[in-house]
Amino acid sequence: MTHKIPTIGFISLGCPKALVDSEQIITRLRAEGYAITPSYREADLVIVNTCGFIDSAVKESLEAIGEALAENGKVIVTGCLGADGEVIREAWPHVLAITGPQATEEIMTVVHHHLPPQHDPHTNLIPPGGVKLTPRHYAYIKIAEGCNQQCSFCIIPNLRGKLVSRPIGEIMTEAENLVTAGVKELLIVSQDTGAYGVDQKYRCGFWNGRPLNTRLTSLAKALGELGVWVRLHYLYPYPHIDKLISLMAEEQILPYLDIPLQHASPAILKAMRRPGSSEKLLERLADWRRQCPVLTLRSTFIVGFPGETEQEFEQLLDFLRSAKLDRVGAFAYSPVEGAAANTLPGAVSEELKQQRLEQFMTVQAEISATRLAEKTGQTLTVLVDEVDNSGMAIARSTADAPEIDGVVYIENGSHLTIGEFTEVMITASNEHDLEGQVIT
Repeated sequence: MTHKIPTIGFISLGCPKALVDSEQIITRLRAEGYAITPSYREADLVIVNTCGFIDSAVKESLEAIGEALAENGKVIVTGCLGADGEVIREAWPHVLAITGPQATEEIMTVVHHHLPPQHDPHTNLIPPGGVKLTPRHYAYIKIAEGCNQQCSFCIIPNLRGKLVSRPIGEIMTEAENLVTAGVKELLIVSQDTGAYGVDQKYRCGFWNGRPLNTRLTSLAKALGELGVWVRLHYLYPYPHIDKLISLMAEEQILPYLDIPLQHASPAILKAMRRPGSSEKLLERLADWRRQCPVLTLRSTFIVGFPGETEQEFEQLLDFLRSAKLDRVGAFAYSPVEGAAANTLPGAVSEELKQQRLEQFMTVQAEISATRLAEKTGQTLTVLVDEVDNSGMAIARSTADAPEIDGVVYIENGSHLTIGEFTEVMITASNEHDLEGQVIT
């Protein structure tokens, strides 16, 4: 007698930290013999990992839950939006269960109740790196949960709690397993990556019997020994970030800093509860570039924050022109329920927010185009992500994080393999991407 394998549909929304949560849940499901399917029709039930950071994310999450209910009928909700279960219950009262983020055990308990597992040694096998939702050649590693910052526009500490750093040996073992499984790029994420180890007072951990301090610089150096690309994301501009630059200059980790600066006006930064002196920051950026000339600087900013005057917005544009950041994302301020910024005076109209956002992105587009044009004629090492039917390969350089930054289009790349490193001569550029030819 054969038994039908219990099958679960999975929808993962939100940021890479949420993606890691999804990977952990799916790994547990696969380890217990559940099959994962992209089809509502084939699924016995559906899990939706939601995002609740801004209004558009809440809307997307609620729409995904509604679609899953309409197509399947049995839905479990988890993730950041799940921390505010009333919003979900009000919109979709018939979901099976709701949990918040970082709730793998709760999810498994609910799944066991509604869809008991069936033991099968063949379906219980999982790869050494766990189940990943990314392509085989790159993977995210989350090194901590939660955040100790109190940014006035953010509710992440309320959703995910205070900072809790993972043991450094556990992280390194996961990284080794991923590299063994074929991963060529490790993307290090958390809510506040630079704060890694603060909650543990940088205590000593162990990896393969070797002592390592629970500190970002120690972790980055150890990861750099694995022989793959190591890319750091979400670095609050702490003073000790300066110490990472030498590791980048020595090619131990990728020369790529992702630092969400949010604004440049001292008054707005104070209202945001963010540190900031744009003059000192410009000095730091210049010093970083002196130490590591190939450094890529990425940041994100918020325009239209409550109280932002035209003068303060111009301060932000002046900073942008002076900093000449390589990669920049920007958002019009959106109030988040429960955020302290909601009570601040001086709300900016939606029309003016959009005007400022367009103006900001126009300025940055010119800067990005100039920075990328400087790479024409250079030889870059790239990692191949895709090869299409026309023979065009799509790759990324050390300056390009997947699905965030630009790409390198390679016209003569039909012979390349996904996950392969290759050398490319850059022949053209625009404000986002590069074009090149494989050096034969």
